[in-house]
Amino acid sequence: METDEIDLAKVTETDNKIAALLQLEKITVADLHNFSIPERRYAAAVFTKVLEELKDRERDDFIDKIDLIVPPTTKDQLWEHNHQVIAAAISKLMQKHGCMPAKSHLALETGLSRQTIVKHLKEYKSHPEYTAEIEQFRFMTSKLAAKVFTFAVNGDMKAARLYLEMVGAISKRQGNAVINEQNNYIQINNTILSQENLRCLSAEQLNQIENIITMGLPERQKLNKMAPGQS
Repeated sequence: METDEIDLAKVTETDNKIAALLQLEKITVADLHNFSIPERRYAAAVFTKVLEELKDRERDDFIDKIDLIVPPTTKDQLWEHNHQVIAAAISKLMQKHGCMPAKSHLALETGLSRQTIVKHLKEYKSHPEYTAEIEQFRFMTSKLAAKVFTFAVNGDMKAARLYLEMVGAISKRQGNAVINEQNNYIQINNTILSQENLRCLSAEQLNQIENIITMGLPERQKLNKMAPGQS
C-alpha cells in the first residue's frame, strides 16, 4: 500500500527521475507513468518551488514545459496570482508616477514577462475566474445597500437619495432634470402631464417647463428653489 510520504531511501531516486523530466522539452502525462502517487506529489512540490524562483521568459518557458500535466485548479491559481500582482503593480506605479505604467515597467515590477502581461490584460475579461470575481462584488450589493440605508436613516440625505435610486423608488438623473417615479398625473385644462409624457420630453423641454413653473411661484419659494437650505 502506497503512503503519502516518500521513503527517505527513495528521495534520491525520485530526485533523479524528476531531473530527467526537467530535461524534456515538454512533459506529458505519459512521462509520469512510472511515478507513484507520493512521488507525483513530491514532483509537484518541486515544480512549484522552481516556478516561484523563475522570472520573465524563463518562467513562461517552464509553465509551457509542464502545461500538459498541470491540473485545471492549479492553472486557475496561476491566473489569480498573475491578476493580483499585475493589479497591485499598476496601482503602485500609478500612485508613484501619476500615469499608467508601460508594460515593460509592469514586467520589472511583477517578475512576469511582458508577453504574459500583454496577454493577461487583453484576455482577462473573458476568463472564468474574472467572471467569478465580478459575481463576488455583486454578491456584496445587499450588504452595501444595508450600509447606505444606515446612513440614510441617520439623516444623510445624499445617502437617502442614493438608496432610493438603488431600490428603484426614484429615477436617476436625465440630463439636468430629475423626474421622480410616481403613478399620478397633473392635468392643466385639457392637457394631461403624466410620468410617461415627461419621459418623452428632451432635457431642454423639461427645463423650459421647470422655468415656467418656477416663474409662477411666490418669491419665497423661488428663493428656496434657487438656494436650498438658505433663508
